[in-house]
Amino acid sequence: MESRTKSNPQLTRALCYANDGNQQGRSPSVIVIGGGMAGIAAARSLHDASLQVVLLESRERIGGRIHTDYSFGFPVDMGASWLHGVSNENPLASVIGRLGLPLYRTSGDNSILYDHDLESYGLFDMDGKQVPQELVAKVGEIFEAILQETDKIRQESSEDMSVLRGLSIVFDRKPELRLEGIAYKVLQWYLCRLEGWFAADTDAISLKGWDQEVLLPGGHGLMVRGYLPVVNSLAKGLDIRLGHRVTKVVRRYNGVKVTVENGKTFFADAAVIAVPLGVLKAKKILFEPKLPDWKEAAIADLGIGLENKIILHFENVFWPNVEFLGVVADTPYECSYFLNLHKATGRAVLVYMPSGQLAKDVEKMPDEAAVNFAFMQLKKIFPDASSPGKQQA
Repeated sequence: MESRTKSNPQLTRALCYANDGNQQGRSPSVIVIGGGMAGIAAARSLHDASLQVVLLESRERIGGRIHTDYSFGFPVDMGASWLHGVSNENPLASVIGRLGLPLYRTSGDNSILYDHDLESYGLFDMDGKQVPQELVAKVGEIFEAILQETDKIRQESSEDMSVLRGLSIVFDRKPELRLEGIAYKVLQWYLCRLEGWFAADTDAISLKGWDQEVLLPGGHGLMVRGYLPVVNSLAKGLDIRLGHRVTKVVRRYNGVKVTVENGKTFFADAAVIAVPLGVLKAKKILFEPKLPDWKEAAIADLGIGLENKIILHFENVFWPNVEFLGVVADTPYECSYFLNLHKATGRAVLVYMPSGQLAKDVEKMPDEAAVNFAFMQLKKIFPDASSPGKQQA
């Protein structure tokens, strides 16, 4: 957010100080609000351009959706964990390479599961029987054909619709694409993974927009040692104030005034707002003057996906040596997905990752109940599974 004065776009005047009145410098100044990856990256760029920058973060940690947990004695990402697009075109790739952080490649460019190649999974039915690889691959081909048919539907329609509605039309037009028995359940699992990619159910995913994201080349790589070193590297040398929950942003004729929860105020030439969409939707920050109507409408209209992670740490590995395990079922809601960290890290860890409505239901549970729920999903395919020694939800 910028001042309306002519000088402000060039950031030629600086005044970044707390309400004790001690001026911190006369170089151009910016307040960055939000210490997630976007805020850290913005502050890094501004700092490197010799601007005076202070970053205000409401939590007692930086990283936002990047959160590497070390309570197991080794790093496990509770938030972001992949680099999507392992190539020089990805600005994060150079940072990861410079830090010497290893990546475990989980898929190439053309995987229909996005984060895994078809050859790296093990799917099971509710009775614990593994689904033949040939059948899963065949259903994968049918799934691709179904998605191609949905593309025809969206080209015909001027109005958007949900992916679920598009699928319904496909099955009405092409009944030969309908599946039965175990093949039908495998298809539901593919839809479950599609929902996992967007962290939303198919009835909330836009048919016109779901595949319009431009993915960088190079496939996908899992951050074996966690993402926190990347965040810490970008944050090095920055003036970061943790526990500073911003409550008000006022645009003035000569800059901005930012107030935090304890009443402390900061002044600068400009502010960069990098808080989560949910914070804006909940109107946790008061803007004066208020945001433009078009911007408030966009904030209201944008949806927020949800995917949870429940970490199960076992003493021994009792599952097959595949990159992920899945439980097929009659609906995507009943399907399950477990990331196997043992293959990538050598640790006996499975990560249960529900999304969409299932994630919302799981999030309502106490942590212990959520962990037990995840373990019961695992016992559907491994009835003799030993209880995890440590877990994190």
